[in-house]
Amino acid sequence: MNALRLESRPGPVAGRGRWQALAVAGMVVLWSTAAQAQTVAITGGNVFPVSGPKIEGGNVIITGGRVVAVGRNVPVPAGARVIDATGKWVTPGLIHANASAGAGVGGLGGLGESRKQGDINPSFNLTAGLDPEAITIPVVRTGGVTSGIVVPDGGLLAGAAVALDYHGDRADQMAIRSVALSLNLGAGSRGAGGGSRAGAIARLKRLIADAVEYDRRRLEYRRAATQAYSAPVEELDALLPAIRGQLPFYVSANRKMDIQNAIRLAAEHRLRLVILGGVEAWKVAADLARAGIPVALEPNKDIPDFEGLGARLDNIALLREAGVKTIIAQGDPGGERSLRYAAGNAVRNGISWDDALKSVTQWPAEAFGLTDYGTLAPGKVANVVIWSGDPFEFSSAAETVLIRGVETSLRTREHELRDRYRTLPPPR
Repeated sequence: MNALRLESRPGPVAGRGRWQALAVAGMVVLWSTAAQAQTVAITGGNVFPVSGPKIEGGNVIITGGRVVAVGRNVPVPAGARVIDATGKWVTPGLIHANASAGAGVGGLGGLGESRKQGDINPSFNLTAGLDPEAITIPVVRTGGVTSGIVVPDGGLLAGAAVALDYHGDRADQMAIRSVALSLNLGAGSRGAGGGSRAGAIARLKRLIADAVEYDRRRLEYRRAATQAYSAPVEELDALLPAIRGQLPFYVSANRKMDIQNAIRLAAEHRLRLVILGGVEAWKVAADLARAGIPVALEPNKDIPDFEGLGARLDNIALLREAGVKTIIAQGDPGGERSLRYAAGNAVRNGISWDDALKSVTQWPAEAFGLTDYGTLAPGKVANVVIWSGDPFEFSSAAETVLIRGVETSLRTREHELRDRYRTLPPPR
């Protein structure tokens, strides 16, 4: 209560408190800017650029939060901070394409920020709901995950999927940008179609037609000279980037029929798609490859349900054999940090190690237009992980994680609780 009174009263103490808070905030900004401007040289590591072959004994030079050079004989700039990675593995930071960490107060279940009521919410953007102090964020980094795509859910069109880096003091510092529009063509869409998938697709087609019509007749709409549309115009406006192909639709679809419906919609309306889920995608792998549609899936999912009776562990391998670009987006109780284990299991179930690495770095970056991410090359954002060994081996660990060129903390709430209760007082 005292703190509230001080904030609400323009007295000298409150004024001094506000200036102190501003000074601290300014120091944080200056420190962050200075850290990003620092030159960092990661030396002597086994570097996996992803966009090229492995470089043994390679150096990665970072300045201003960007990679400026990668190679075996790259000189170390004078004054650079040197991180010796001899004997270590160096990769781009991993990208989780169906993340939830940070989307809510403390990232706790039941307090999420990724859903807005209603079936048609393409204008919904969850950036303001991101919590930089969520206790899950440091946990994510311990698994080498530096970026995520946070996907809203609920209804037919849930809103914008937002890409973020897992570092920053404010939501707008974490967020990169909106990268897709969430679209559900599975069972979750039936409510928007009067209880039927067919009704949901018919409604979606009407929304697309209305958005195109509204865009063509904006002046007439302002003069109230158009018929009523099937959704508020702000929602139609939010649909237009995806209709024009500027953004992909991120389509939740697991059944073969749902994936086929998505492929037909893309062909009819010239849409860009990324499939999310894709439990039965192996059944239409050739069609997906022909259409150039990537699939984000959980490679460990092999338990059938009515949204995917054809679940199988080699789903990802069959998709790769057909030429489909795959994205590993495993969701399990371990959270986003378990992404690397899912990639390791994908290798066990038939894909190459190189494809597994691309499925958690380069291919998600490409699918969502994050051209500055996903590989270690000059000009790329310096999200870099130094591993003790093969990142897909259970016994390896992420030892150093840089996000935008800044080394981030790997200390989590789990460590704090361990240290606090490691030595207990003797029983009375």
